[in-house]
Amino acid sequence: MKINWTSIDFIIIAVGAIFVFGILGYIAGRRKTQWLENVGESAVRRFLLGAFPGTDFHLMNNITLQFEDGTTQIDHILVSRYGIFVIETKHYKGWIFGDANSRNWTQVIYGYRSKFMNPIHQNFKHIVTVQKLLDFVPKDYIHSIVVFTGEGEFRTKRPEGVVDLYSLADYISQYNELILTQNRMQFCVGRIETARKSISKKTDVEHEEYLLRKHYNKLHIND
Repeated sequence: MKINWTSIDFIIIAVGAIFVFGILGYIAGRRKTQWLENVGESAVRRFLLGAFPGTDFHLMNNITLQFEDGTTQIDHILVSRYGIFVIETKHYKGWIFGDANSRNWTQVIYGYRSKFMNPIHQNFKHIVTVQKLLDFVPKDYIHSIVVFTGEGEFRTKRPEGVVDLYSLADYISQYNELILTQNRMQFCVGRIETARKSISKKTDVEHEEYLLRKHYNKLHIND
């Protein structure tokens, strides 16, 4: 049986192939980014545990919380009597260009440029999620921090709240006023622990599926 292909058929096949390979590339790139960020997250976790011991601080890592129609993953939440710090970790090398308002930032390695989402905007979603969960805590007690680990070097001025690993402790320590009682601090920890999803492969898959749906919706072209 001979099949007569038309130009429309080839266009449909080409568009479908582009979409499939785009999704596969997105997943592969995301997994690579996750591996790199896990290196940074481990470094930040060890650093925070050493820098802020004692009962006035409680560090939580890899927290997945419900957000609207999906989930959001937060690298670290440091709950303390001095405030609550929502921390996004980025493990990059090369030159970094970005400001607080840009949608994307740029990484340059040996002349090769690649863009990544503004981590301040990314962490803003985390901040909003934590604020809704801890609605009994004044919003200005909840602080956003973006930590860059690795060998990345900023070639533009670092925005407020963006630090490297070595200045992280000093940045947090500037908040030195006791604002939460021990009981209220532990209540915050309990509220987050109750709301967080279990750390499992299923959690990662659900979060990845949510991101893929968002990615598809951005790419989808109405007929």
